[in-house]
Amino acid sequence: MSQIVRIEVRLPDGHWAGEATRNYPNAVLQIIETMPLSKGRGTAQIAAESELIADLENLRGIETVNPLGEGKASVTIASGGGGFIKPLRTVGVVPRTPFDVIDGWADWTIQCSSSQAKQLVREIQAEKIQMRLKSTRSSEEKLLTRRQREVFELALRRGYWSAPREITLTDLSDELGTAKSTLSVMLHAIECKIIDRYYNEIIG
Repeated sequence: MSQIVRIEVRLPDGHWAGEATRNYPNAVLQIIETMPLSKGRGTAQIAAESELIADLENLRGIETVNPLGEGKASVTIASGGGGFIKPLRTVGVVPRTPFDVIDGWADWTIQCSSSQAKQLVREIQAEKIQMRLKSTRSSEEKLLTRRQREVFELALRRGYWSAPREITLTDLSDELGTAKSTLSVMLHAIECKIIDRYYNEIIG
């Protein structure tokens, strides 16, 4: 059974994305896509504020910067300029893209086996890299029961959570053939499950 791990890691000194965002601690650098090249080099497509993109050419870890317009650019990363950190390569996992880097911290979501997740944490700790484990969950785990999913999907389609609300609780209960009081309790339970699951992502 695979795990979905959300982890924040402080990129080491000398890593281009870490250095760039520490120079602009309030900016968000989004890594849209990455690709390794030969001899330890790599490329990345990014999105960020224009000031941060312009400053990338001053970093030792960056060979070239190609602005793409609309706050996007492609960069060529020099050998040793910082790709995926050693623990990721050791364990053999890759974060999902896109992901954000803010003030030197990369926010990664990684799907891997339970043993790989544990090994990754051990490897990061062994390298003395700062980390924050935000959440872990089984990729096969169902958050809602079948009936709760049916209610959730219909309520979402009918605009129950839209602003302004497009359907009343009464009308929704009539459509579902469920007592209004029962539906109210079920919707509250659904909302609690979703908030509990994604609490860290919401406030993180």
